[in-house]
Amino acid sequence: MASIYTHQDRNIFKTWVLMGSFLVLVIAVGWGFAWYANSPVILYIAVGIAFLMNIFSYWYSDKVVIKMTGAKPATRESHRELWNILENLSITAGLPMPKLYVVNDPAPNAFATGRNPQHAVVAVTTGLLDILDRNELEGVIAHELSHVGNRDMLVMTVAVILVGFLALLADMFLRMLHFGGGNNRDRGGALFLVIGIIGAILIPIAARLIHFAISRKREFLADASGVLLTRYPEGLASALEKIDRSGREMKKKSHATAHLFIANPFGSRNRALGYANKLFSTHPPAAERVAALRGH
Repeated sequence: MASIYTHQDRNIFKTWVLMGSFLVLVIAVGWGFAWYANSPVILYIAVGIAFLMNIFSYWYSDKVVIKMTGAKPATRESHRELWNILENLSITAGLPMPKLYVVNDPAPNAFATGRNPQHAVVAVTTGLLDILDRNELEGVIAHELSHVGNRDMLVMTVAVILVGFLALLADMFLRMLHFGGGNNRDRGGALFLVIGIIGAILIPIAARLIHFAISRKREFLADASGVLLTRYPEGLASALEKIDRSGREMKKKSHATAHLFIANPFGSRNRALGYANKLFSTHPPAAERVAALRGH
């Protein structure tokens, strides 16, 4: 029987694969940089940073996201209806109730973060609370709880690290080329130089495409899993339509955390219908998500 736990084990496995692949890739790239610059220290630094980033992201990713978004803790007294919805749906899902946060922002949106269900956070914006009725709000909260139950948050955190660190390494390599390299450029370095330039340009793009593809797939899955909780697809479908019509851009936004939100925090600027824009978008088009929920 389908449940929000259907993909939990798979996502935990993907997380370990991503972390392992990340470390191997960093070691390989770091070795290449060290060889080119004739400086083994570069390899040691790259590996050290990779380990530290993995550890830090696992234990403190939720705190970083909360800080970046400006979310504030919500209580039963300050947001009684929202609190009750989250509490009831958590019980239905068989999950510990996540910490509840509210972001003071007129743009309607919501996100979930945390390393596991025991340390999860669900946050909504004041703009979301202003435009949604109870059924629609239940649909959004159920969607976020599905991310919690399926361990999507940890997978996406590792994906963010992979993209960000590869971009950093690529930037380092291009700077090395600009300012001059090490002593190994003359001994077979020409081929390495060409490969390095191509890799420095294409690797971050490829990693970001993987990041976005995972993001879009996770949103469709969370939509479907959320409906299993509420048994009311129209609630989430209507909520997505309202959020999409608003098209407002959040005051505090970042490309590093954009995929965590139920809708693109950059608003209508990234809602173009062209193939390239769709390919690089962190979210599938709202119309496709609504059609899937309504069975069209």
